[in-house]
Amino acid sequence: MSASFDLTDPDVVADPYPALAQARRSGPVQWHEGLGLWVTTTHAAANDVLRDRRLGRIFRPRAAGDDDPWTVFDWLHADSILDSEPPKHTRLRRLVAGAFNRGHVERLRPRVEQIAADLLVDVEAALDRDGEGGAWVDLIEAYAEPLPVLVICELLGAPVADWKRLRDWSQAIVKMYEVAPSQPAQEEAQRACAEFAAYVDELAAERAAHPGDDLLTSLVQERDGGDRLSRRELVATVVLLLNAGHEASVNGFGNGLASLLAEPEQVAAVLDTLDDDRATAALVDEMLRHDSPLHLFERTATSDVELHGVTVREGQKVAALLGAANRDPAVFDDPDNFRADRDPNPHLAFGAGIHFCLGAPLARMELQISVRALLRRFGSLEVVEATRRPTFVLRGYEHLVVRRVPAGPVPARDARGSSQETMTDE
Repeated sequence: MSASFDLTDPDVVADPYPALAQARRSGPVQWHEGLGLWVTTTHAAANDVLRDRRLGRIFRPRAAGDDDPWTVFDWLHADSILDSEPPKHTRLRRLVAGAFNRGHVERLRPRVEQIAADLLVDVEAALDRDGEGGAWVDLIEAYAEPLPVLVICELLGAPVADWKRLRDWSQAIVKMYEVAPSQPAQEEAQRACAEFAAYVDELAAERAAHPGDDLLTSLVQERDGGDRLSRRELVATVVLLLNAGHEASVNGFGNGLASLLAEPEQVAAVLDTLDDDRATAALVDEMLRHDSPLHLFERTATSDVELHGVTVREGQKVAALLGAANRDPAVFDDPDNFRADRDPNPHLAFGAGIHFCLGAPLARMELQISVRALLRRFGSLEVVEATRRPTFVLRGYEHLVVRRVPAGPVPARDARGSSQETMTDE
């Protein structure tokens, strides 16, 4: 069976779920001619792909030589946890997990709360200003984007003033994970990789000379303690931590908040349970499930693999479609509807198996703190403009413009002139 949906179709990118549901009815694993690989449409098939050790992350270099502009891009990926397999993956993950487990994440909780509170001061000022049709604020720009990057800066001990540069580099690099990146996007990714790697190298040198109480210092000590973590592996790890560590938070927040605010009765119920940690954790998991921030994750067969009725031949790729998995009616009752108290919720937003997201605890903590702080301060909000990023693999909003829920009738036109969900090129 061949999959017929086009992942570059603007309608599919804007709302992939009807196409994924239709494809699911044709089988759990299908060949996608446009992508040149197998894709999964069910939770069970995606879960099996993520856990089967015969399906690995096999990175194929782009560079033809050391002077090729793709060289840094290549080693940033080849030497990262995400694109490595055992035994290299086992060694890298153990070293990085060891650094994480020294308490670096949990010690950040008060700082995450403070960063959220500081950002919300400006959000409130924007919402309180006078304006035709009511004051508004773009929560992606003012809140969702800066918060996780500032947290990563705190985690690594990077200057917080650099957060915008780090965010821009990350945005340029992750465009390479889309289905068909343009030539300008490829050139921008090459430049970002070179600049980002040089930046981390310099920061690591500073930590070697002047150790601090941060994750980068711990990683430098792992590097300098022997040959367990090479210079390139350290740089690749830090770049991955920023790219993956904030993309899930930014897109998970924007997607999930839009889903929640579309259901006023759900918002009312959530506001009554903001002091309940378990309820807030359930809310965040539903935000991640209902409109997942990552939709496609590839594996390559290292031998022939029988998978839900098809044979994935050695060397062929198979993509776990996580958005399809997280809307599978065989696992989730009424999957297209947002349920803030959904339990159980075995979503695959963070993956599964040996490549399960190492930063998932940090992302969950950021989302729980940021959503709770926002709703405590403002209660329900009204979305007046929602602009999707024109990307499928990393799904998120470019703008999510909100205002306070009006007390009475207000003019339909907002400061941006639209209350429609739109999709634009970045």
